[in-house]
Parts: sequence; C-alpha cells; structure tokens
Amino acid sequence: MRIRLSSASWLFNAWAVSVVATAGSLYLSEYLHFTPCSLCWYQRILMYPLTIVLGIASRRGQKQIVPYVLPLAAIGAGFSVYHIAVQELPHGPDGPFCGPVSCATDVLNAFGFLTVPMLALAAFAMIIACLLLARRAEN
Repeated sequence: MRIRLSSASWLFNAWAVSVVATAGSLYLSEYLHFTPCSLCWYQRILMYPLTIVLGIASRRGQKQIVPYVLPLAAIGAGFSVYHIAVQELPHGPDGPFCGPVSCATDVLNAFGFLTVPMLALAAFAMIIACLLLARRAEN
C-alpha cells in the first residue's frame, strides 16, 4: 500500500521544517545567548522568509510558489556547506573570522559532529526535498 501526499501536504511539511529551524535558531541566540557569526546570519536571512512564505502558500495550497522559494533554500544550503567547511577543514593560525564572532567556532557540538550549520543544512535539505516532492505531486 502506497500513500501519496498532495503538493499542499509537502508545502506544509516544508513550512513545518522552516518553523522548527527558525525557532531553534532563536532559542540558541535569545535563550542560550549564543552570538551568531556572519555566516549564521546569512543562513537565517534565507530561512526566516521561508517560514512566512511557505506558511501562506501551504495555507492557500499555492504550489506555484515552489520555483520562487527553491532558490532561497538552495542558496541557504550552499551557505551551510561553506560554513561546515570553514569549521571542519584545517586553516591557518588566524582562521577565517567573519566579524565579532569567528565562523570557525563550534558553539554547539552535539555527539561530536552535530553543529549549528549542520542542523541548518539538514533543514534546508529537508525543505528542498519537500519542495521538489510538492512540484512532483502536482504532475
């Protein structure tokens, strides 16, 4: 038995992921008082609008939004990959500094590998997958 979700369901799933990612980033900065680095801010700039736009599109069942929000998620994923590379690849003694807070610093390192940019990449990847499945479901 195969269950097939509608494009509105996939949009809702993408919205739910963006809400969790947005709430998580706000929790880290506002409650735990972790200061985000510049790359974290770029990822937030690309995630936060997805929460609003995907929420409206999901509520209205407007699958036509997919080509417009897919680039936001893809660019956000690109920033996440770059941020992971900055944190994980060896660099010189000065290291890459992006502002008052170093982008190479791991403020959260759960299980020895789960960092903030890795969580952001997972969220962007899930949103991209949901958007592609929403586009596929309309055909």
